[in-house]
Amino acid sequence: MHRANRPYVHAFYHDQLLMMTYSYLGQTHGRRLVVLSSRHRDGEYVSRTLERFGHQMVRGSTAHGGVAGLKEMIRHLRNGRDVAFATDGPRGPRHSVQMGAIEAARLGRAPIVPVAFAASEKKTLRSWDTFQIPLPFARAVIIYGDPIEVPFDASRQGMETKRRAVQDALDGLTAKAEALARGDRTGTAARRRPRVAR
Repeated sequence: MHRANRPYVHAFYHDQLLMMTYSYLGQTHGRRLVVLSSRHRDGEYVSRTLERFGHQMVRGSTAHGGVAGLKEMIRHLRNGRDVAFATDGPRGPRHSVQMGAIEAARLGRAPIVPVAFAASEKKTLRSWDTFQIPLPFARAVIIYGDPIEVPFDASRQGMETKRRAVQDALDGLTAKAEALARGDRTGTAARRRPRVAR
């Protein structure tokens, strides 16, 4: 699963957070993620759930304790751990990628892997992100996109280009996952994690 023992920065949208982290366990034979979570009360609810799955939580987001949280995520990357960012969290705008995951990938020298999830039947919460909770027996689809490398010496414009690439990838993957969950088989969902060579 980890070519050359390289860690990944998993990037996805906040409304898919619950199932993205749960599915990771099945894809990696129980390997645990390090997940950035908000210190806001809503973030604590999610954090407790993910900790029950065995994931390690880092408190601190772009709005609350961001610098310390980002530094800790980079440290985990450098130690070979996979990390996860809800790229539009903690408070949105919904499906608008922020710079945190891109900066972590640059300084941690790890590729970003965009990931999207969709379910045929789900409960949608009345929150800023319309958080999704799949219902029992729903058809679930998880798609991994192509890895996105962020050069360590990337300029500000280069970082914005990478941010846009992650945005475009997540938008496309989300649309494809939702179509497949509805039963549209015109696309092919890649359920395996990508392998990235040095």
